[in-house]
Amino acid sequence: MDDSPPTRRAKLLYASSSLGSEALSQSRGLWILYVYAPPRSADLPRLLPLGLAGLLLSIDGVIGAFYYPIISYLTDRTRSRLGRRLPYILVATPLWALFAVLVFTPPSGAGTTGIAVYLIITLELGSISATFSGSAFQALLPEIARRSSDRMSVIGMRTYFGAAGAAVGLVGASLLVDHAGVRTMAIVMAAIALVTRYLGTIGVWHRASRTQPPPEIRFWGALRATFANGQFLALLPSIVLFQAGVAMILAVLPYDVKAVLGVHKPGTYVAIFTALAIVSMVASIPFAARRARRSSMRETYRRAMLAAACIFPLLALAGLAPGVPKSVQIGLVMVIAGPALAGIYLFPDALTSDVIDDEERRLAMRREAMYFGSANFVSQLVTSLVPLMLGLLLLLGDSSRHQLGLRLAGPVGGVLVLLGYVVFRSYNLPDEVAPAISPAG
Repeated sequence: MDDSPPTRRAKLLYASSSLGSEALSQSRGLWILYVYAPPRSADLPRLLPLGLAGLLLSIDGVIGAFYYPIISYLTDRTRSRLGRRLPYILVATPLWALFAVLVFTPPSGAGTTGIAVYLIITLELGSISATFSGSAFQALLPEIARRSSDRMSVIGMRTYFGAAGAAVGLVGASLLVDHAGVRTMAIVMAAIALVTRYLGTIGVWHRASRTQPPPEIRFWGALRATFANGQFLALLPSIVLFQAGVAMILAVLPYDVKAVLGVHKPGTYVAIFTALAIVSMVASIPFAARRARRSSMRETYRRAMLAAACIFPLLALAGLAPGVPKSVQIGLVMVIAGPALAGIYLFPDALTSDVIDDEERRLAMRREAMYFGSANFVSQLVTSLVPLMLGLLLLLGDSSRHQLGLRLAGPVGGVLVLLGYVVFRSYNLPDEVAPAISPAG
């Protein structure tokens, strides 16, 4: 394993993959439910009943969550000429991009049953390929950047690339939906994800270890050891519930725009509102990093969660204040949410890497993929319930005349984040890498 510092070029190329993966995941999360079950006022064919569409997306998430620990264990235990990670990235990435397009191109005239079967098949095949590619790539981080300063530099760069990717996936994809259609949007997002993932792999090709010995531990033992780590158990719920709260806010936004503003094509307004949140988030990252240096990563992360828990419920009031344009009210909520969103982008992987390093100091083995995979497993298991939760909420009202369901989404998202904040208060691992935070690289 190369313990020398990675070059700036290697850091930038590796971090650039976040642009594509964020663009793809955010665009899908924003539009998949809307495409299959648009609101009745949208003048679009409803391919599936709203409840069924939400249920299928949740089923995919639940099933897909179980891929993470299995595939992560497999990559940790792999022996090959290219090491433990690279073979999976090379083979699975094109399949990931392919199914990301196919999920948005259901067959015409297939009927409810045919479309439902098509949706679940493309979702599952996409989940498998995405997990092989993403888990292997994510597990490279602690391996290619052994020192805390280098690791945090990469994470900082990745945060900015991720923010740019979120802008592409939320803003750019929304504009493409309005002006070029859903299929074109899916093709563009998948192409960006494919290119940036391969660029990231090229950047660290010579740093990925070919000689790291696989840990000598069986699957169930590895799983038990991971979930027996007290610090990991304190960190994990905070990451999962924070992500679920954010997913709830983003998924309800197209419905909010349609019902509250009454526009014919919501894509442009969704693009504007998400752009405001992203710009606000990016602008706040240096301040979050400075605060973390002065106190600690864990304390800054706690503050971000508490802020999100207070801000998300404000979406329930957007559009109700007299004398203020409704679009301004929604936009204001998205702007003040930006600094809180920085926490979920900047700190979880850094804190997870600290947990991995702590285990290596105690037990003399490195299981990067298993920790990241286990985190992704629980995260997807919980966030997969968001479409179902939102679908059930929207049954209470998703139109301009009946808005109860969509207005409850903000408070529900805030409660989820608040629960994560409460659990994370027991995390007390020494914050040894905090002085090295440098998002600018």
